[in-house]
Amino acid sequence: MCPSQLWTVPGEPVKTDKNSRRGNWGNQIEFILTSVGYAVGLGNVWRFPYLCYRNGGGAFMFPYFIMLVFCGIPLFFLELSFGQFASQGCLGVWRISPMFKGVGYGMMVVSTYIGIYYNVVICIAFYYFFSSMTNLLPWTYCNNPWNTPTCNGVVTPRGINNTLANVTRSLVTGAAEVAVEVVNKTKRTSPSEEYWKHYVLQISDDIGNFGEVRLPILGCLAVSWVVVFLCLIRGVKSSGKVVYFTATFPYVVLTILFIRGITLEGAVTGIKYYLTPQWHKILDAKVWGDAASQIFYSLGCAWGGLITMASYNKFHNNCYRDSIIISITNCATSVYAGFVIFSILGFMAHHLNVDVSEVADHGPGLAFVAYPEALTLLPISPLWSLLFFFMLILLGLGTQFCLLETLVTAIVDEIGTDWIVRNKTVVTGGVAIVGFLLGVPLTTQAGIYWLLLMDNYAASFSLVIISCIMCICIMYVYGHKKYFKDVEMMLGFPPPIFFRVCWRFVSPIIISFILIFTVIQYKPITYNDYVYPGWSLAIGFLMAMSSVICIPIYALYKIAKSEGTTFLERLKNSCKPDMKWGPALSEHRIGLYATPGSEGEVEVRPLKEELREKEKEDEKRDEISLTIQGSNGSTEHNTTPSA
Repeated sequence: MCPSQLWTVPGEPVKTDKNSRRGNWGNQIEFILTSVGYAVGLGNVWRFPYLCYRNGGGAFMFPYFIMLVFCGIPLFFLELSFGQFASQGCLGVWRISPMFKGVGYGMMVVSTYIGIYYNVVICIAFYYFFSSMTNLLPWTYCNNPWNTPTCNGVVTPRGINNTLANVTRSLVTGAAEVAVEVVNKTKRTSPSEEYWKHYVLQISDDIGNFGEVRLPILGCLAVSWVVVFLCLIRGVKSSGKVVYFTATFPYVVLTILFIRGITLEGAVTGIKYYLTPQWHKILDAKVWGDAASQIFYSLGCAWGGLITMASYNKFHNNCYRDSIIISITNCATSVYAGFVIFSILGFMAHHLNVDVSEVADHGPGLAFVAYPEALTLLPISPLWSLLFFFMLILLGLGTQFCLLETLVTAIVDEIGTDWIVRNKTVVTGGVAIVGFLLGVPLTTQAGIYWLLLMDNYAASFSLVIISCIMCICIMYVYGHKKYFKDVEMMLGFPPPIFFRVCWRFVSPIIISFILIFTVIQYKPITYNDYVYPGWSLAIGFLMAMSSVICIPIYALYKIAKSEGTTFLERLKNSCKPDMKWGPALSEHRIGLYATPGSEGEVEVRPLKEELREKEKEDEKRDEISLTIQGSNGSTEHNTTPSA
């Protein structure tokens, strides 16, 4: 029996904050951990430390935290409150102004693109994780069939045929012997880079030359999707339990790697490169642009995931508190990961007798080339490699859970039938299968080209446009005063004045700045020395536009379907909130949202309306009483009904 149908006192139903039909998080810790897992992803490890180093070290922290306070946290709070108030996914929330539902479809398109290539990155991490289950990492030496004559490792191969103890000893002593030779080479190719290119990817020479499907990577992709599906098989009920491990264990691994890293020779040098302030760079607009972009993309704004995760909260949950906790945790993780990365890179640079800048990298180059190579210098290197790639897998899965749940929730909420709600697992499985099939081309020999193309274009300026339109719709089309009252009704207090100002003015201005900065700083994508052909860049722009184009197309469709004789009337009606907009449960629909309750739910109506209906019932009761008395021959008549 539904909790809302239970009765403790006759005539007084028990109010519940649970959405029994749609489901809720088991507790608030599950929501916070899931959101942390969503926000804290691979970019925190392989992008932020490099950006910080490149943009002035410690000086970059200043614009980074300024952007966090004035853009990151306000947008995070806006999306959480938006989804929690309506208890709907990224499509259902646009009952607030139906004409803008195309923004929700744009979010779905973006999440689809990211979900496809993100799981391919996870599957490659799986591949490296399995490859690390050996006594000697396969990218340690240059004596493998896939190596070229230009290969030169950081570890001498002299002890390769000796016992494991001799090999371990050579990890420390051998680097010094090859350092001079490495420096003198005009072009050094590391064994980890050749393992990545020639063995794992078997990369082709052009984005149009797909070659064959790399079966080991395809198998790992299947494993990735099966893991994601099993963790989401019961929606938030199952994923909420999984995140207790997936969202917390990466911090254990980071701490282990950090402790190991700072004890190495040269680690201090690497950390100095990471943190040493270059204050003159604060005056560079590019530094501020990078800080704003990193905050925006790192928190996952405009993907639809924040709205979706918050929609499973109880109505009166304090999402204001949650937004601050999650945002600060995300940024603190980025800073912490920088120590882990640069302590190891500093150690590697020390052994090679080169500058840290020559070994620093970002993206796949850091995760699958530079860092794995540095790990070969450590004693018991397979252990550290296992930990590192296991951490990458968990960081990726935390984000992937939310991306898949975003799509599934949007589909289930939009169709909304009892059958599809009961069979949500079928929808989850269907979306996972489609995601796997769409990811197959990325496992070919040209897959890395397409992966980077999607990463650079599918979720770039389109996210900024989506977020900007969302702010404009809520604050200016729906109305900031109404939304502030909605938040107050939900939380019990209005949004602090700082957030009201940011939502209306500051955040949209910063978002516009990010968009302008993205356009000005645009450079055609390259991969190492490979320059992408024009037709592939055109496909990239089409991917970027495919999410944005949803907004005007649906707006025109909604205007055409709206009532009205003139265009302005139709436009006005299409912008009005839908009758279903508001809290999902009847017990929360008070004031402007009060509606007659359905069976099994608490009916909440204004007090005056209840009093008027009570008066009418009393009048009818008195009239019936007079009629009965007259038929019995009673001489007592009361022509004035009691109040």
